Order: sequence, then C-alpha cells, then structure tokens
Amino acid sequence: MSRRKTERLLNLVVCLLATRRYLTAEQIRRAVPGYPDSDEAFKRMFERDKEELRELGVPLEVGSDQQGGGGEEIGYRIPPQAYELPDIHLTPDEAAVLGLAARVWQRASMAEAASGALLKLRAAGVETDVTTAVGVEPRVNTGDPAFPALWEAVRDGRPVAFDYQGIGRTSVARRHLEPWGVVSRRGRWYVVGFDRDREEERVFRLSRIVGEVAADGPDGSVTVPDGVDVRKIAFDWGDPVTEPRPATVRLRAGAAQGPRRWARDVRSAGDGEWDEAVLTFRDVERFAPYLARFADDVVVLDPPDLREAVIQQLKSVLG
Repeated sequence: MSRRKTERLLNLVVCLLATRRYLTAEQIRRAVPGYPDSDEAFKRMFERDKEELRELGVPLEVGSDQQGGGGEEIGYRIPPQAYELPDIHLTPDEAAVLGLAARVWQRASMAEAASGALLKLRAAGVETDVTTAVGVEPRVNTGDPAFPALWEAVRDGRPVAFDYQGIGRTSVARRHLEPWGVVSRRGRWYVVGFDRDREEERVFRLSRIVGEVAADGPDGSVTVPDGVDVRKIAFDWGDPVTEPRPATVRLRAGAAQGPRRWARDVRSAGDGEWDEAVLTFRDVERFAPYLARFADDVVVLDPPDLREAVIQQLKSVLG
C-alpha cells in the first residue's frame, strides 16, 4: 500500500470515528486530504476506500441522522463501541512492550495529516470527539534523525543511500542499502537490509548515519527474502561498539581525578605536566561527552574516532 493511500485511509478512519453523526460523501471529500476534484474520480476512489476499510475489519456504518421522510442523504460513520477493543489485562512485561511501541510512534508523519483532517471537520461545522481521535493518532519518537526516512523506505520497499561513519573511522562512506526493517537493540536503533556495495546482508546503526537518507530507487523494488528475521539479524550482529576498547589519553598532573580513578597503566609523560594513561570504553558517543567535561585537563591520543568526537564536543560548547 502506497504512502498516499495509507494516509488517506487513516484520515478517513479518523474522520468517521471522531464524528457523532453520519458524514455525507461530500463532507468526507472536503475533510479528507487526497481525494481528487473530479466527481467521477472521487466516487470511484471513495468506493474503493470503503471496500478496503471493510476488508480490514473496520466497522463502517451507513445511515442517516434524519428520521423518516424521503430524500435524506446517506452518510457514514464508525461507531466507537464497535471499533474499540474490550478491556485488556496485561502483564507488566506486556505493558512495557506496548509502552515502548507507543513511544516509537511519536513522530509519525501521518499524525499531522490526521490532525489536519479533524481541523477541517471542525471548520465545516462537524462536531468531533477529540478523546476518541487521540486513541488512533500514531506518534513516533526516536532521537535519530534518520529514523523517519528509513521507516518509510522499509514500508514502501524503497532502496536508500546514506553517508555512514563506521566504528574507528573519522571519515564517512556512501552506502547503498535495500532496507528490510528497522529495529531497536540495547536502546539503540539499527536498520537491517541488503548492502549493495558489499553484496550481503548488513546492519547499520542509525546514530552513525551522517546527513539525510536519500531514495535510491523506486517504491516496491525491495523484496525481503522469505524467512528473514530482521530482529534476529540485528541481535546476532557482532556490533563492535559494545565491546571494550582501549583509549590512550594524557591527564594533566594533579587534575582529571574522575578518569584517574579507573585508568590503568598511568605513567609520567616525562615533562612534569602530564601523565599518560589507558582508559577502557565501549561507546564513543557516550564516552566523548564525559571526557569533554574535563576540558583541557584531558587530551585523547588514540583512537582517532574518540579524539575527533571529543574535539567536536568541545567545539560545540564553544559555539
């Protein structure tokens, strides 16, 4: 299903669920974005959308608010009592999973479109039930700017290209990917797919994608192989960022007491002003801000990616 059709059907459901009375086809046409101006084209598309909703199990009700008499115009609505789920009792683990899912959907692009449809209904004088509408509005929230574009690419079966900074590298490389899925692992987000450059399945961490994610082919051109479990691939992937790595640093004599507590191989640098030590870390993105807090009392010598990350942290503070 294309993005436009998905958004249109979502808006249609929001409109019909939010109103307490039957909406005529013309009211729906004015309120729901995506319908054509031509009368015939609208009728055909609206008929297909109604059939699609019924196939999806949405209880679309047809009727009229007028009592008796002839000539009343037929309208449509979705009874909330027929659409809502019954009371569900969840275990703590199940509730935690649903809570994560709710946070994941906090920035979906369709949420804005659905809200806009409700505004159009109110502007047309149609009373809407705000509390009901909120229950179907999706929200997505992740800290990675690449998430929305990759999620849409997976949904639409579209190849993508992006600049990626790998572990231990100070420069980025252009990657071309057929995305199969976006998953969360240990609090971080990853995209799984077929790497056209390496000609094999690969996992990329979203926080290491630099700049925008660009389309690299038409919608529907990506086919996920049968039996692929993207979550298993992501969980089994040997992400080196979780393995301990050594960092060689200089610590100003008599200062930087925090890093000194867990440093090893501390020795004088020979000038009386600095000591040289080895620290162990796992995640550049978390460790660099910590070291940057000590300003000019800590100088990273190695590895290059950690040194560059600390420099960028200090520059951002100065900026």
